[in-house]
Amino acid sequence: MRTKYRLGVDAGGTFTDFVLAGDAGNVSLFKTLSTPEDPTKAIENGLSLMAEGLGLKQEEIISQCDLCINGTTVGLNALIQHKGAKTGLICTAGHEDSLEIRLGHKEDGYRYDAEYPPAQMLVPRYLRRGVRERVLSNGSVRTALVEEDVRAACTLFLEEGVEAVAISLLWSVLNPAHERRAAEIVREMMPGSFLTVGSELYPQVREYTRTSTAVTNAYLGPTLKRYVDSVDRYFADHGAKYPVRYFQSNGGLAIGGAMTDRSVYAINSGPASAPQAGLFVSDPFDQKNVITVDMGGTSFDITLTKDGNTNLNKNIDFLRYRIGVPMIQVETLGAGGGSIGWIDDMGLLQVGPQSAGADPGPVCYGQGGTEPTVTDANIVLGYVNPGALLGGRMQLNRDKAYAAIKQRVADPLEISVERAAYGIFTIVNNNMVNGIRRVSVERGFDPRDFVLVAAGGAGAAHITALAREMGIDSVLVPKLASGLCAFGQVISDVKYNYMASAPHRFEGDATFGQLNDLFAEIEEQGVAHLEADGFARADIDVRRSMDMRYVGQVHECTVDIGNFDITGETADQVKEAFHQRHEQLYTYSERHNAVEVVNIESTIYGRVEKPNPPHLGDGAGAAGALKSQRPMIFSNDGKAVDCPVYDGERLGAGDEVDGPAVIEEVTTTIVIEPHWQALLHESGSYVLRRKA
Repeated sequence: MRTKYRLGVDAGGTFTDFVLAGDAGNVSLFKTLSTPEDPTKAIENGLSLMAEGLGLKQEEIISQCDLCINGTTVGLNALIQHKGAKTGLICTAGHEDSLEIRLGHKEDGYRYDAEYPPAQMLVPRYLRRGVRERVLSNGSVRTALVEEDVRAACTLFLEEGVEAVAISLLWSVLNPAHERRAAEIVREMMPGSFLTVGSELYPQVREYTRTSTAVTNAYLGPTLKRYVDSVDRYFADHGAKYPVRYFQSNGGLAIGGAMTDRSVYAINSGPASAPQAGLFVSDPFDQKNVITVDMGGTSFDITLTKDGNTNLNKNIDFLRYRIGVPMIQVETLGAGGGSIGWIDDMGLLQVGPQSAGADPGPVCYGQGGTEPTVTDANIVLGYVNPGALLGGRMQLNRDKAYAAIKQRVADPLEISVERAAYGIFTIVNNNMVNGIRRVSVERGFDPRDFVLVAAGGAGAAHITALAREMGIDSVLVPKLASGLCAFGQVISDVKYNYMASAPHRFEGDATFGQLNDLFAEIEEQGVAHLEADGFARADIDVRRSMDMRYVGQVHECTVDIGNFDITGETADQVKEAFHQRHEQLYTYSERHNAVEVVNIESTIYGRVEKPNPPHLGDGAGAAGALKSQRPMIFSNDGKAVDCPVYDGERLGAGDEVDGPAVIEEVTTTIVIEPHWQALLHESGSYVLRRKA
């Protein structure tokens, strides 16, 4: 039952965004600086801002929310900074080093680089304890579990102050009895520890992937639990009637308990909501091919959606750790508003990946930063109004930005400050364009067939420059661009992935029956989970997929098969889908070859009622929104031209603005380069098109 509000909170590296969607289609956006030392402090600050802006108490807002959704970088930051829990691993004796062997090679791009250093292990060697046991590949037990080995491991873990334990034994996906018994012993001897059982978290074939996923989950678990407990408590104390939902890397929502148990799903929590938001923004224009780019203060995230479907990654190396569970495919670059411009050893200008973050932030913030950033360059170029950030609540210092660029970039390169600033702007744009090409051109997609959707507080200042470089003629910039990921959370469904190992040759009624039974078994768990979470059966959807390969292949590919039983008749349909998927990925298929299944997966959705779309009233012409003029730089010669500045709050549907110009929204600035034009659509998005 819809109440008055839905709240989305997206905690980024520099800013935390808040989107409050009302039941009448009205959407409000608020923004505050992130507080990395205590992420819940930013939530408190943002809700205070919201209460002040709406003239309500925090309790009044929260108590009238049927959904409070939180996307967080807590797990990601813990993994990047290696600040997770002290973790121990219980594995089959003789396999203590599989995490470091890494299947015998380094990750893609560095396989033949002898100087590339090994990844830092999340579990040190002395805390990887082998236990005697052996399950064979047919699920039979060759060697019974030696329980004394498990108890000895727990004794060591207790002595060493281990907070979290991962258990991953050979072929546990076919016979989990040994893992379950080991888990019982750990719970008995270490009742306060966080425990991850590999066959429960990732019940699919591949020992290294399962072990690495279980270890990462355990490593992040205590950190996520403390965060979730704190957020849940804060909302409960302020009148929340429903549990807080957390955004997962698979593109769906989960309650706090599920997020804590499956903390590995929180790694890419924030940007995973961007595709849903991008599709929502482009829907009024009948666009299903969308590239959504989110440029915040710290990073630049790119997602690609083709025909309304966003690609999911499984079994990938993320931050050098193998993760098996499904994650929205996000290309992330160190290219945000806080990315630092610097001179390398060869005397060349570089931008990022280092970032000034929220503390101290760009030099212009006046919080002690000394390294010039992209935001500092944008102020010197005239794109950003020093008094316009966060609706005027945050004043920026142009003189400090100018001095930092002069000292760190312009003087060493013996060029003007204006040319140095434009160099920073150009280089960060090139970095972002290369990232867009990686998710499009390098995967066989022509970016000119897609609409580009700008998100993030800094994205709209760069979007026409990016489109120009990519040859894209149409761009959408929603008024909510600065908080688009938070809005994406509000319109997303609850989603859980259930997996099972199913190594079968894909032929014969007996095999088809076993696969159907296995699908039914895992889907029963998922449906029960959602029903316990308050969803009616009519609001629960199921989508099936299988990991398939040709007999003799090492790697498999995931094939979506809808939601139907596999029979002699539908098997040919599934095979054809596999052939087509294989051809799409690898440019060929082998229709003469036999096919086998490796794993199966069911995605269980709890469908959430979507808020009404916004509808803007007609405008009276852009002239009435003109607020000032200021010099801006659009060329590498550093020469400025006077350009109009428009107040986005005073523009209405149908109003047009010709470039060069700037439109200032409360939390973002839209830079319209020369030869571009912006039209405000009734759906609340600016349509930017290149003029003929």
